[in-house]
Amino acid sequence: MDIKQKLQIWLNTSIVSGIFCLVVAILLIFNFWQVSSHNPLESEALNVLVERLSQEPRNDELKQEIRNLDLLARKAYFNSQWQVKTGTYLLLFGAIIFAIALRFYTTLKSKIEQPGQQVENEQLARVLSQKWLIWFGAGVLVLAVTASFFTVDHLESYSATSAEQTEKPEGTPEENIQVVQVKKDVPEKQETVEEEPNTTENKENIEQEKVVQPSPELVKEEVVTTQPKVQQPSVNAPSDRDIKNNSNSFRGAFGNGVSTATNIPVSWDVANGQNVKWKTTLPKHGYNSPVIWGDKVFLTGADQQGQELYCLDKNSGKMLWVGQATNVPGAPEKPPKVTEDTGLAAPSVTTDGNYVVAIFGTGTIICFDMEGNKVWARNLGVPDNHYGHSSSLLTYANKIFVQYDTNRGSKVMALFISSGETIWETKRTSNISWASPVLAEVAGKKQLVLTADPNVAGYDIDTGKELWSVDCMMGEVGPSVAFGEGLVFASNEYARLVAIDPTTSEIKWEDDEYLPEVASPVVTNGLLFIATSYGVLVCYDALNGEKQWEEEYNAGFYGSPVIAENKLFALDMDGIMHILEVSRDAKVIGTPELGEEGFTTPAFANGIIIVRGNQNLFCFGN
Repeated sequence: MDIKQKLQIWLNTSIVSGIFCLVVAILLIFNFWQVSSHNPLESEALNVLVERLSQEPRNDELKQEIRNLDLLARKAYFNSQWQVKTGTYLLLFGAIIFAIALRFYTTLKSKIEQPGQQVENEQLARVLSQKWLIWFGAGVLVLAVTASFFTVDHLESYSATSAEQTEKPEGTPEENIQVVQVKKDVPEKQETVEEEPNTTENKENIEQEKVVQPSPELVKEEVVTTQPKVQQPSVNAPSDRDIKNNSNSFRGAFGNGVSTATNIPVSWDVANGQNVKWKTTLPKHGYNSPVIWGDKVFLTGADQQGQELYCLDKNSGKMLWVGQATNVPGAPEKPPKVTEDTGLAAPSVTTDGNYVVAIFGTGTIICFDMEGNKVWARNLGVPDNHYGHSSSLLTYANKIFVQYDTNRGSKVMALFISSGETIWETKRTSNISWASPVLAEVAGKKQLVLTADPNVAGYDIDTGKELWSVDCMMGEVGPSVAFGEGLVFASNEYARLVAIDPTTSEIKWEDDEYLPEVASPVVTNGLLFIATSYGVLVCYDALNGEKQWEEEYNAGFYGSPVIAENKLFALDMDGIMHILEVSRDAKVIGTPELGEEGFTTPAFANGIIIVRGNQNLFCFGN
C-alpha cells in the first residue's frame, strides 16, 4: 500500500469519526435540553388520573391506566439515563479515533508536500482551516460532555442528604455508639382493648379503632454514659429451631418467607368480629412488617417528629412499651426527605429473643432489651436514598446484618447485637437497593445473600468475604431473594427472574414474563411464587422455570407472599388476603379482607396471623 492510499484511508477515517462525533454530540445536547426542561417523574397526565382516582377509589380501569402510565414514565426515565451514559462513552471513543486519524493524516500529508510558495500558502490555509475545525469540534465535544454530566437527574431531587447533614465518620464506629444504663422501672398496668369475637361489647371495641398513645410510664428513662470500650456479646444466640418457631425478622425465619406455624386462620370478618382477636392503631405510621418472638410483637413507626419502636402483647394487642430513637450520636437534626410511599419506618426490625433492633430512614440503628430498656444506639450515616431506606435487618449468631446500599456507595455490615460494635464491613460493587438480606444454607453453612443492581451475591457471615456474585439485575431493585431447592431466586421489574446455583454461580433458568416491583418471591415444595405490582400472582416449577398457573386480581402486591401450613398468603394493596393451596393448580382457599389498604407482609405464630394494614394492626385467630 503506497503513501497516497494510506493518506486516503486516514482522511476517510477522520471524516467518518468526525461526523459520528458531531451526531452524538448533537443528540446529547438535545437530550440535555429535553430532560432539563421536562421532569419525566412529574407527569401532568398522571397527576390528573390520580386526582380522578381520589374521587373514584373503586374505579379498577382507572387504577390499571395509572399503573400503565406510571410504568411507561419510569421506563422512559431509565432509558433516558442509559442514553446519556452510553452517548458520553461513544462520544469520547469517537473523539479519540478522530484525533488519531487526523494526526496520521497530517503527518503523511506533510511527507508528500512539494516545496514552493504556492504550496506554502496552501499549507498555511490548510493549517488555519484545520485549527478552526479542531476548535469548533472541541467546542461541540466539551459542550456535549458537559451536557451529559449536568443532565438533570430528577431522582436527585429526592436525595436523602444535604450539605448541612453530616455523615458518621468512616472507621470510627466506637465513637458514635451510644451505650446506655437504664433504670428498670416496671410500667403500670394500662387499659387495653381485648377483643373476642363472641360478645357485643367486643364488637363495639373492634369498630371503635381507638388509637393507643404511649403514656409517660411506657417510655423508658436512660442515662447516657461514655465508655472507652464497647461491650462484647455475653448471651447465648438462639438455635435454628428457636428461630423457626418464631417470626423474628421480615418474612420470618432467616428472611425467607416460610413459616412452621400451624392452625392459621383462613377466614375472618373485621366488621362483625369473626376470628378477630384484637385490633390496635399505632401512634405513628410505618410500612414495616410485624415481627413476633414468644408473646411479644414488634414493629416501628416514624414521622418528622420522631422514630419509635413498639412492643405489643401478642395475646391482647396491649402496648407494653415504646422505645424512642432520641439523642443518637451522629443522627441528623432534621430527617431526610423521603417519599410518602416509603417514609422513615420502612425496614422491619429483628430480634433474637434477648434484644430487638430497629433501623430508620435517618440511618439510626437502635437496640432495646425485651423489657424496653435501651441498650445501644448509633447512626450509620444518613442514607442517600431518593425514596427512603427500606432494607430490613436480620440477626443470626449474635450478629446484626445490615444491607446499606445507597446512591453514595454500597456495603454490607455485621454488628454485635449486644453492643452495636462493627464486626466486619464489606464494600459492594453494586448500586442503590431497597432489598433485604436473606440467610441461605449452602453446602452445610449459612451465608448471607443480597441482591441489587447489577448483582446477586453471597457473603460469609463470619468474615464478610464475598463468596460468589452473578450480574443479572438492573433498575431499582426492591424484592429480596428467595432460597429453596438449593437455588437462589432473584427477580426485579425491568430485569428478569433468575434461578442461580450458589455453588457454581450458574444461572439454571430465567424468565421475563412476570416480574415483581416490590414483593419478594417465595419458594417451597418445588414451587416458586411471584406477586407483581400490577396484580398477577404466578406459580413456577422451581427447578425448570415452567409456569404452572397465573391468577390476575384487581389490585397489585407490595407485601411479599409467604407460606404457612402449605398455604400461600398474599396481601394485595386493597387489603384482600389471597389464600391459595401450595400446589401446581390454582386452588383458592379464601379471600378475607382487612377493610383497609395493605402494603406489608404478615407474620405467623401458632394459631394466629398478624397483619399490618394502612391504619391498624390486626391479629386474627380461629
